[in-house]
Amino acid sequence: MADPAILGKKIFFVHPSVFMQNEIVAELVQQEHEVYIAKSEDKLKKVLKNHPNSIVFACIDEVLSAKKWEEWIRSVLSDEATKNISLGVLSNTNNEEARKLYHDTIKVPCGFVPVKIEKDKVVQTLLSILKAAEAKGRRKYIRADTRSETMTTINIGINGTYITGNIWDISVVGLSCVFSQEVELEKNSIVSDMQIKLQSALLKAEGIVFGSRTDDNTKIYVLVFTQKLEPSVRAKIRTYMQKNLQSKMDVEMK
Repeated sequence: MADPAILGKKIFFVHPSVFMQNEIVAELVQQEHEVYIAKSEDKLKKVLKNHPNSIVFACIDEVLSAKKWEEWIRSVLSDEATKNISLGVLSNTNNEEARKLYHDTIKVPCGFVPVKIEKDKVVQTLLSILKAAEAKGRRKYIRADTRSETMTTINIGINGTYITGNIWDISVVGLSCVFSQEVELEKNSIVSDMQIKLQSALLKAEGIVFGSRTDDNTKIYVLVFTQKLEPSVRAKIRTYMQKNLQSKMDVEMK
């Protein structure tokens, strides 16, 4: 099992509202947190047994009744397999009775957070909670494995012609890839004409050849993005990685 102190912790939002997904979760993704959406509390609980150091935020205004939410949260915190989960509660109502229940009686580790306030305040509150919970561990950047993706490619311009490759993994720092034809890229050379396709998104970037390695007779190049990478491109890479990771988690939750 991966060490959360090194690779960080998975963060799950259970039954988040559309606002939570589009505004709050999206912003946490841009802050390099590994965030997932769970649409079934029962399936999530089973998955949490495989990821016992995760962080969970229960959105208690959605789907379940107040009683069912209390039962589920108590079951997660009392189950031997999931008792180390860092669990927090999110609510639009800021109901004093609910706050006392979860904050004072059940004592959920990540507290009770009202979300019917300014978006930025909610984000900052959650970022503070995640920092205290050491959500990122020692890693700085999320990385997604894309070897199973069929529409995740790279084109680089060399001597007036484009060479196509498949991206093996990617982060906002750089990527590794293999090319469809033999190519020799010199270490520390600049690849100024780089087109990256992440499913439907086509991005332009500049990279430096960090090096290469051989794996089962396959030459894998590592390219590091330069400072010229546009903030909008970084944002699109992060959004793609979250979708990539979510799709794999969805399979695990089936």
